[in-house]
Amino acid sequence: MIWNPAIETMPRGELEQLQNQRLTQLVNRLYENVPFYRHLLDSHHVSPSAFRGLQDLSNLPFTRKNDLRENYPFKLFAVPRENVVRVHASSGTTGKPTVVGYTRKDIDTWAELCARCLALSGAQPGQMFQNAYGYGLFTGGLGMHYGGEKMGLTVVPVSGGNTARQMLLLQDFGTEVLSCTPSYALTLADALQEAGIPRSSLKLQTLILGAEPWTEAMRQEIEQRLQVDAVNIYGLSEIIGPGVSNECVEAKNGSHIMEDHFIPEIIDPESGQVLPEGEIGELVFTTLTKEAFPLIRYRTGDLTSLNYEKCVCGRTHARMSRVIGRSDDMLIIRGVNVFPSQIEEALTGIANITPHHQIVVTRRDRLDTLTVFVETTEDFYRAIENSDDQNPAIQRLSKEIHQKIHDILGINVRVEIRPPKSLPRSEGGKLNRLVDQRELN
Repeated sequence: MIWNPAIETMPRGELEQLQNQRLTQLVNRLYENVPFYRHLLDSHHVSPSAFRGLQDLSNLPFTRKNDLRENYPFKLFAVPRENVVRVHASSGTTGKPTVVGYTRKDIDTWAELCARCLALSGAQPGQMFQNAYGYGLFTGGLGMHYGGEKMGLTVVPVSGGNTARQMLLLQDFGTEVLSCTPSYALTLADALQEAGIPRSSLKLQTLILGAEPWTEAMRQEIEQRLQVDAVNIYGLSEIIGPGVSNECVEAKNGSHIMEDHFIPEIIDPESGQVLPEGEIGELVFTTLTKEAFPLIRYRTGDLTSLNYEKCVCGRTHARMSRVIGRSDDMLIIRGVNVFPSQIEEALTGIANITPHHQIVVTRRDRLDTLTVFVETTEDFYRAIENSDDQNPAIQRLSKEIHQKIHDILGINVRVEIRPPKSLPRSEGGKLNRLVDQRELN
């Protein structure tokens, strides 16, 4: 099902004409209404009257996360504050949150885009939709909520966490579509198994997973264990929230970007130069239609690539590959670039371990050390718990993990084997598997 065929299958030339028109209007509107952008454009010698649209896009300056923090809370709004009907905020690791605003039209646009995402995922009007993204200042819950209502789904606003309640509703309500983080999908799979709830008692068909990076191997495990289609949704609060892009259930090969509302670019994180199609770099977005909080060339920090080929599903909008990491939290271990997703891939397929792991980086005597904590399955742990072969078995498992990580990353890491259920679990929100302790030492 294609929610908006006229837009989503629009020929490339027509789509670019629409982008060109909206981009020109955006630059003029920001120059007139946002002092920050007026100063920024003037300092980069960009005149709105001479701006020619897409061909001049790379001449526009970047907007960075720090710009949003420095203009906290409402200085980047392009409309009077009383015209803003809702604000959301992303939780920052340091300092104050990043605040974003929405006019009534922005809310309508957001609902439209999330409805597209639900259709991309395979949802159908009338289905039961259990929304396990967090509600509140986080954009995930309410964005998908309004999208579900727009599509005509029956929305269950359960929010994140409370796994026992989630399982109850999955059974009693006959949930067919579920949205949550991928790590929480695995938590649910574990809980359903432990509770002895048979898959035949569930009507679940579709999982829409996002808010944190995940791998193809995780998708395969989730789909196998829960017998569903699991698709990736991508968004970020600064751009609109969920609804920026979404995989189609037909291909599951890159997330379709809503290009009538957002122009994507891929740049070299160091030089800022735009990279060709297919090359991995930092994802940059320009918002074309947002009224309250539009942004020019916002650097997301996410590393991905773009594919402009028409998809087998019939949609013509560009697809972004799965986010492999972030330009600002990439690990450099003894000169080697390391992304947590690479370690997750390395652990895939190794017998006797669960998907739950944690990566800890420490520094001693000016040398960085990466330790991977891995959790065993209960069957493996029971088999060796009272066995004379316990230590050799753990050593063999540790050696196997160490070797596979070394084969993929080319570096040596420490491997620590932990018993079942000893590592952190997702309780509905993002699960940070990376702990960087270098600044603490």
